[in-house]
Amino acid sequence: MTGASRGIGKAIAVHLARGGFDVAVTARTVADGEAREHSSTVQRSDTSPLPGSLASTAELIAAEGRRALTVPADLTERATVLAAADQVLAEWGGVDVLVNNGRYVGPGHMDRFVDTPLELLDHHLEANVMAPLALTQRLVPAMIERGGGVVVNLTSTAAFEDPPAPAGDGGWGLGYGISKAALHRVAGILALELGDRGIRAYNVQPGFIATERIAQDMAGFGFDASTGAPPDVVGAVVRWLVTDPQAALPNGRTLQAQEVCRHLALLPGWPA
Repeated sequence: MTGASRGIGKAIAVHLARGGFDVAVTARTVADGEAREHSSTVQRSDTSPLPGSLASTAELIAAEGRRALTVPADLTERATVLAAADQVLAEWGGVDVLVNNGRYVGPGHMDRFVDTPLELLDHHLEANVMAPLALTQRLVPAMIERGGGVVVNLTSTAAFEDPPAPAGDGGWGLGYGISKAALHRVAGILALELGDRGIRAYNVQPGFIATERIAQDMAGFGFDASTGAPPDVVGAVVRWLVTDPQAALPNGRTLQAQEVCRHLALLPGWPA
């Protein structure tokens, strides 16, 4: 799964391990404390370390009694994404579940359109659309050979709703919206084309989640981490989706994670 060094991705990885899966995890940050560009705007740079890493997520997976395979990759560099997929295929032979969670993190996310260099929109599209497609195309044939599998794409309300305010004032930039909209169309088409070959595909819409990066970076752009749900909400829903026979939902469906988690009481203690 992608974007597994922190936040929603880390939570999904841990919950999949609790569900009995060995988990291959990928992200840019391999070890805690690494400096990576994570500013959302062209107006300034921010390479201060964010909490989390592939190494720390792997430790959490191991603590659940499952194997972790760390395969670093940068979603904006397709060669590294395909290399990560090939490493998983070489070492494990295939996967049962692919979770496309990671996305572009960097300038252009919270900039307005006229202020955003077009190459940053390319980064959004490469990381948020083409990288998931590359992974899906590489890994799904082995799923079919093994009798089937599940593709889970993390979508967003940005895919189908306008922001409540301009970027920087509580909304988001065009790159995020157009790339999430493109990814949102994938699950339904995969379900239509590959459902009879054992492939299930879903969108999972997290809602506003209080991740480490939201807490560290996003207050200045109008996002209050204290109002978000914990990442474990999404982790619990993805685990339910891929392990519980009762979750045999119509192929291609979009799930609202917070609604599903609340309705099925998947996370004890949430909501309070």
